[in-house]
Amino acid sequence: MKIKFYGAARQVTGSNYLIEAGGKKLLLDCGLFQGGKEEDLLNYADFPYDPGQIDYLIVSHAHIDHIGRIPKLVKEGFQGRIFITKATMDLAKIMLQDSAHIQESDAEWENRKRERAGKELIEPLYTVDDAIRSFNYFEEYYGGHYIEIDETFTLRFLDAGHIIGSSIVELWIKEADKNTKLVYSGDLGVNEKALIRKPDLVESADILLMEATYGDRVHEPYKASEDKLIEIIEETAARGGSVIIPSFAVGRTQELIYQLNNYYDKEGFEEYKRIPIYVDSPMAFEATEAYQKNSDLFNDQTKEQILAGDNPFSFPNLRFVKTVEESMSLNKSNFPKVVISASGMADAGRIRHHLKHHIWDPKNTILFVGYQANGSTGRKILDGAKEIRLLGEEIQIRAEIKELQGLSAHADKNMLLDWLGAIKHKPKKIFLVHGELEAQENMKAEIKQRFNIEAEIPCPGEIVEIGNTANKVSIDQDYGIDLKESLDKSLKEVLDLMDAYQNQENKDFDQDFIKKNYSEYSDSLLEIKNRLMELIMIENQ
Repeated sequence: MKIKFYGAARQVTGSNYLIEAGGKKLLLDCGLFQGGKEEDLLNYADFPYDPGQIDYLIVSHAHIDHIGRIPKLVKEGFQGRIFITKATMDLAKIMLQDSAHIQESDAEWENRKRERAGKELIEPLYTVDDAIRSFNYFEEYYGGHYIEIDETFTLRFLDAGHIIGSSIVELWIKEADKNTKLVYSGDLGVNEKALIRKPDLVESADILLMEATYGDRVHEPYKASEDKLIEIIEETAARGGSVIIPSFAVGRTQELIYQLNNYYDKEGFEEYKRIPIYVDSPMAFEATEAYQKNSDLFNDQTKEQILAGDNPFSFPNLRFVKTVEESMSLNKSNFPKVVISASGMADAGRIRHHLKHHIWDPKNTILFVGYQANGSTGRKILDGAKEIRLLGEEIQIRAEIKELQGLSAHADKNMLLDWLGAIKHKPKKIFLVHGELEAQENMKAEIKQRFNIEAEIPCPGEIVEIGNTANKVSIDQDYGIDLKESLDKSLKEVLDLMDAYQNQENKDFDQDFIKKNYSEYSDSLLEIKNRLMELIMIENQ
């Protein structure tokens, strides 16, 4: 078996790993590189493999640095199967079409300049048609099910707690008489997350590909960051300023809405304190709808809140901005407000217009709530730049610059170590990915000290051949779990009711039939739960 590291190796974006085993080729993620011009050039480079020879692609979650090159992959010959969770597919369709619009717009803008200069025109990285065509290869699955891909690969998705639908990938690989379990963490979320569940724990692993985005730092407590968010808004409003928040349209924006809902949508809240909150991102609006359609993935607290009559995505002073005209009008008004807009690293989208009109004024606050990649506009601002180029103009930075790492959707150093520590049968090989080198080096040292395991930090393009040194854990051992233990609560309740009914009728209850058709029953029940929660939220609006 070979593992080839072609993205998010000693960097955070562009996740892309190739597994070769049993004569088959399988990709883990196919993401867009993000940051500066150098990173953008990587997106236009040829894939270091023939897309037409790739058999499978497994998607961990719908952030663009994990899915953003899928249309390019299909455009250049991929015709295999793409395995993806249902919630991730709902979000990926939104994200990839939006990304394609950006690619087309950027190419059109560049070609206008090239035409005037008499230079050769360029093509977009991919088009909206390319993105839509890639959806034909998607196969959606619910988490927790074993998926037998072929005689070599068996897959299971676990909840990564990063965004809705995000997954830890468990992959059992069979070659000849040898079974190896590879675990890919994807992006791991935090334990105190509002809205969605905390990351699942993994029982065992032979090989672990683990993210290390924040491998060198510890977040402040989530509640403290939540309180600071409100404090920043109120202090800025008191001096007559506005808070501009670059935010990822998928995940972070929904979390912010949820937190602000908990603050503003309280009985007896004083009206004069209701600062207008504008979510200026059509994609964020669509993503929020996708969150509502997959409400079975919310944590118990959020579900109870919905059932009690509170829609977490709706409160009196919240407005979703959809049209360009509405967006432009926000920059013509000087009343205190909060504007949440994409992109999260401030490299594209409407947020650049809002920064241009607000970052020069000391009354305002620019608040970062997510990771800022090297070379990105957001990173330059956070690193203390005195001026920044926005939309062709150099703008002085005089606004207050703030960052809340406690609102991050990425696990910090201690959370990563605790998650690794919970693996009962520890991996013999750990590869640290999705992190800048400093963070990875720190995580490597921590792993060595705590677990006496020598983690490796692969370079971009590095190829690792796995021999007989892997700790062999038979897949049959994991399959041996009694199916009843994996049934979710709702399915158990249904089975109990059916059992009671059958006993009344003096008939034998066909448990074997239910076991054989578990996936179909479970998926159907989850769909019912989704629709019920969605209807309740609509009713509560």
